[in-house]
Formats: sequence, structure tokens, C-alpha cells
Amino acid sequence: MSLIHEAILTTATAEGATHIAPLGFRREGEWIVLAPFHPSRTLDNLRATGRAALSHTDDVRVFAGCLTGRRDWPLVPCERIACGRLETALSHVELEVVRVEEDTTRPRFLCREAGVFNHAPFPGHNRAQAAVIEACILVSRLGILPADKVDRELAYLDIAIEKTAGPREREAWGWLLDKIAAHRAASHAA
Repeated sequence: MSLIHEAILTTATAEGATHIAPLGFRREGEWIVLAPFHPSRTLDNLRATGRAALSHTDDVRVFAGCLTGRRDWPLVPCERIACGRLETALSHVELEVVRVEEDTTRPRFLCREAGVFNHAPFPGHNRAQAAVIEACILVSRLGILPADKVDRELAYLDIAIEKTAGPREREAWGWLLDKIAAHRAASHAA
């Protein structure tokens, strides 16, 4: 397995709109590889249009927001492809799907870079930002992870939040904790 990077992926819809979602991606030789789970809107959009953009941001609220029903983040048009990208991106990469390797769980979309653009300097992540991204991954898997594993991981991640979080990280952390609590309440009510 190769190194996985986390970014905000925007995909063009068949109707010309833009869908936003966090997604891990890999670089494999000349390709950027996207492997969204089946079923998902991201998967459908990649199949329909073959266009996407990876936005790199230091605002982890975007990651947490996408997982907690807050998807209304400002977008602007890409430079070379018909797709939007995150307005506050520090950089972004515009992608065109070249080949699809089918899989029943996670098809792999091999993409070529249509353009790479830098917009602002990257100040680096702090530990709280990394903790929020890890918690986002936990939230995305609430239906498949045991509750005790989620609790153990959150307890560890909370140390970084308490020691290094700024206002944006604390807001994102709160959204994620609310999402977990709602998931558990719904599970107990069922």
C-alpha cells in the first residue's frame, strides 16, 4: 500500500453542479488514485463526468462539516476543468479520470493531473488538526466500528484537542462529537 493523503474532493455532477466530500487519495507513479466506496455520490459523479479537484486546506472544519451535514463551503470554478474547487484551498489539483479499475467495494479511478495550482502558503498542521481528521475517519465508519474502539480512539485524540486546538479545531471537534452522540442515540432507539 502507498501513502494516503487526505484532502477535500470536489466532483462535477452530470447536471453541472459540484459535490464536496473528504477523501483519501494515493499517488502511484504518474497517477492520482481515487477509491471512493460503493455506493456514493462521489463514485457516481466520477463515473458520469470523469472530472474532480483535490483541494488542500488547513481548515479541518471542512472535513468535519462534510461528515456532519455542513456541506455549504464556498466554491470557485477550476482553471482547466468544468468543476468547482474549495475557495479557501491553499492549493488544488485538477483531475481527469483516465482509467477505472472495477471493484465491488471500492473501484479505483486512475487520474491524470490537468493542473496544479498554489494559492497561499501552507503553515503546517497542528496536532489538533490531525486529531480532527482522524476523528472524521472514525465518524465515517460508525456503522462498522465497535463503540469501544471509537471511545478509546476518541479519548486519545482528545488529548491533542485539549493541548493544541484553536477555535476552528474545537468547533469541528464539537460537530463530530455531536454526530457520534446522535448515531448512538439512534442506535439505542432502534
